[in-house]
Amino acid sequence: MEEKEECKQTVKYYRLSEVEERNTFKSTWIIINYKIYDVTKFLEEHPGGEEVLREQAGGDATESFEDVGHSSDAREMAESFIIGELHPDDRPKIEKPPESNVITVPDNGSWWTNWVIPGLAAAIVTVMYRMYTTEE
Repeated sequence: MEEKEECKQTVKYYRLSEVEERNTFKSTWIIINYKIYDVTKFLEEHPGGEEVLREQAGGDATESFEDVGHSSDAREMAESFIIGELHPDDRPKIEKPPESNVITVPDNGSWWTNWVIPGLAAAIVTVMYRMYTTEE
């Protein structure tokens, strides 16, 4: 019985400082989901224009990439530009706390604020309407 040899690919790790230095026209790297992409040769071909990639050069482009909603074809094409991963020690440096636009307000009200006040307002409006219509 023959044993199959497993090809283990070693991951090349880059430090954040190395990626930040790759912010030129000669070498443009971006980070998406901790993977390092060398997009230098893709700048002119990018459908959104090279400016979009240049703005993200040398940093984390995950949020921008995900917000655009790239197709599965675009995601597959992007795989060919992966040159390594961000070093695990540098990952916390680019992690952002989840943002929330929802403001929570403590619920200190009781049933009367939900029913009595609107009911009273409706009653007042009804009385005013009846007074207005009976005078004519």
